[in-house]
Amino acid sequence: MAIKIARISDYSLPNALCIRHVDIMNIAFDPRIVAFPATLARVTFNRSELSVILSVYGKLVAMGEWRDYGISHLSDVAIFSVFRHSAETPIYRIEKRPKLAERQGQYSVIAIDGRILKRGADLRNVVRVLEKLLIRSI
Repeated sequence: MAIKIARISDYSLPNALCIRHVDIMNIAFDPRIVAFPATLARVTFNRSELSVILSVYGKLVAMGEWRDYGISHLSDVAIFSVFRHSAETPIYRIEKRPKLAERQGQYSVIAIDGRILKRGADLRNVVRVLEKLLIRSI
């Protein structure tokens, strides 16, 4: 099998390339062909971590303190952001940084001004700092 590079203009799509047959020994090099980058490993929250975070989030939504959230999965950190309103900066961020697991702990809660409120290896203990918001003075 030889590699055959045919223009997709044969298929009525101009200025693009299509690889029909692949043979590693006969690869034609064309500077217009760009390989897709390899899928990068991303840091994510697993199901048990999300259930811990969402249980606290649900309680504070029921109280009317929080209204929206966002999740970001990046190459070195996973972030759960909590918003009071959709169009503002997050009031709290719960971050997971696996590179810090051996040092200070991979989980941290960060306030709107950048202060780290709590950091540790156990997510339940770290999120307890947010549960203090549940206690209101009467």
